[in-house]
Amino acid sequence: MSTFGRAFRVTTFGESHCIGVGVIVDGLPGKIPVTEEDLQPQLTRRRPGQSDLSTKRDEADVVQIWSGTEFGKSLGTPISALVRNKDMRPQDYKFQSETSADFVPRPSHADYTYRVKYGTHSSSGGGRSSARETIGRVIAGGIAEAYFKEKFPSISVVAWVSRVGPLRYDLPQEKMLTITRQEVDADMTRCPDAETAAKITQMVKDARDKGDSIGGCVTCVIRGLPDGLGEPVFDKMEAMLAHAMLSIPATKGFEVGTGFDGSKCYGSAHNDAFCAKKDTDGPCTGNLDTTTNNSGGIQGGITNGQPIYFTTAFKPPATIAKAQETCDMSGKDVTLESKGRHDPCVVNRAVPIVEAMASITIMDAILLQKTRS
Repeated sequence: MSTFGRAFRVTTFGESHCIGVGVIVDGLPGKIPVTEEDLQPQLTRRRPGQSDLSTKRDEADVVQIWSGTEFGKSLGTPISALVRNKDMRPQDYKFQSETSADFVPRPSHADYTYRVKYGTHSSSGGGRSSARETIGRVIAGGIAEAYFKEKFPSISVVAWVSRVGPLRYDLPQEKMLTITRQEVDADMTRCPDAETAAKITQMVKDARDKGDSIGGCVTCVIRGLPDGLGEPVFDKMEAMLAHAMLSIPATKGFEVGTGFDGSKCYGSAHNDAFCAKKDTDGPCTGNLDTTTNNSGGIQGGITNGQPIYFTTAFKPPATIAKAQETCDMSGKDVTLESKGRHDPCVVNRAVPIVEAMASITIMDAILLQKTRS
């Protein structure tokens, strides 16, 4: 499916080397200020070619709103927006034959699975499985953030790189209450710790120079949320966030709060005790505070007013220049040296995508909760 959400519905369209990619967003109420200028900053953070740690494909990714707004405000009707592809090189993918058995699916890429599911596959690039598809998500996330700015100004969503390969940086929980996108963007790795960022830079460059790739993790915090969001039992808040994050290309893991580390704890150490609300202007918006936040802002699948924090794992990009022994669709052994321009590590560019999917999920939950009032 290419649509996400129930009350705030996001449908993306386009392939990596077609005329353009975009989104249709349905469910935004009318009279919400939203312009192309509001949406462009996150697209610029996501775009390729922004540093020597990313793909050399050079796209400006300039957004055009085609419908659903007038005089800078939403009409309450579906918003459609498009980003045109400019720097396409479909000739780089000629190793993939569309009709014959010598089609060579890239190892661990979606080439094989798309072909067996649909009976065909985009002959240039990853098609719908390409990260170009996420442009529509980032646009939709910007539209959700425009709504937050107007109706829920306390809400903020900030993500950062917390791991690349074995290099890990755990942001202190108290810092999660204040970290900004500007701090994250201070280094091209988008890791907010200078020492770790320098090591990450070298590790990614080493992988790139060897024609290889490497994976990593993105952590995200959502602050200023109202309590009571989430739709148990199947659409619990953490379930919907997991759905959102694991729909992003190259994702392989998700955890919220203390996640897997929490499974090592005793309940007496892990439980978040309640206390009287201390700071009415702080990032904790619930009727009660908790002395700790091991739950990551969600209990019983419903937000409790504490900041939500979660981590999403990304595998190493599948397309690498390094020679790989594999086979074509007939089973004939071949040596594949992939062409094209690809990220040696995706996590620094995935930061605004994670933020966008978090914002979309929260926006949908807010609109669903409004139907109860």
